[in-house]
Amino acid sequence: MKIDQKILEIVNTLGYIGTIATANTQGQPNVAYFGSPQLTEDGTIVMGLGNNRTLQNLAENPLAVFLCIAESPVVFTTPGYRLYLQVREIQKEGSILDRVKKVIAEVAGAAAADGIVAGVVFDVTEVRPLIAMG
Repeated sequence: MKIDQKILEIVNTLGYIGTIATANTQGQPNVAYFGSPQLTEDGTIVMGLGNNRTLQNLAENPLAVFLCIAESPVVFTTPGYRLYLQVREIQKEGSILDRVKKVIAEVAGAAAADGIVAGVVFDVTEVRPLIAMG
């Protein structure tokens, strides 16, 4: 799926507001703040995750929604999008994990990178605006 330049700019710019919503196989939901994914024009998004509920849920259920908002406070006209995701790969060792940890170390420091245990690759399957009427 080709991703619009406006969405790429929001997701790939440090300081935006982002959350990822997941659910386990029983449908128990989880949402977590997230600020360092890398999104490409072809609809691939890569995230580094710690050993947490989000990673556990994705191992059980490969579907997620990533919400990104360009600025706060949020009003009716605030730019933002909902990216519907499907896990392509969860890598607990290898080049994807190594690359994610390197980027996180550069942006957030070595301690943050040390907490990353998996590099997760998603395909964006659908894009919806932050606010969709109907």
